[in-house]
Amino acid sequence: MVTNALTPPEKGAAAAPGDLIRHLAIILRGFQARFESAMDGMPAGVRGYQILSTVIHRDPPNQQAIGTHLAIDRTVLTYLIDTLVDAGLVERVPDPVDRRARKIVATGPGTEALARYEERVAAAEADLLSGLSPQDGAALSALAGRLSTQIHRAHPGVNPCEAMDHI
Repeated sequence: MVTNALTPPEKGAAAAPGDLIRHLAIILRGFQARFESAMDGMPAGVRGYQILSTVIHRDPPNQQAIGTHLAIDRTVLTYLIDTLVDAGLVERVPDPVDRRARKIVATGPGTEALARYEERVAAAEADLLSGLSPQDGAALSALAGRLSTQIHRAHPGVNPCEAMDHI
């Protein structure tokens, strides 16, 4: 039986080489549209959300640690943080260990904003996974997390956004 985009493979049929990247790309496109909608109004958009989330959930010691964690170039990171500072979501404070460095901390309004945006992101994820059972959705999320952590550890400096440009 010949399959195409309109004809699903027979149940239990093995995936063809290349199917995984195609499936991941389709999933990413579906999530990207939902995620961008969820980020409506967020200063600095998706990157602003990622920075604010990192600041609150990971408590990085300085800007450099944020940039390393998110694979954002330090010159770009400065502008993104400036946008979040101007919006009143974060502030720069002297690092207690190294007075030359700056630690980025969330403000009260920043913490409140992240909570609102996390609800939006959770709704976007739920919408994306709505075609799966709750167990399958949780399994997919757990497997993707394990795999991405493993890959990130092996190649910590790789920017995942750049990789998607080549698919």
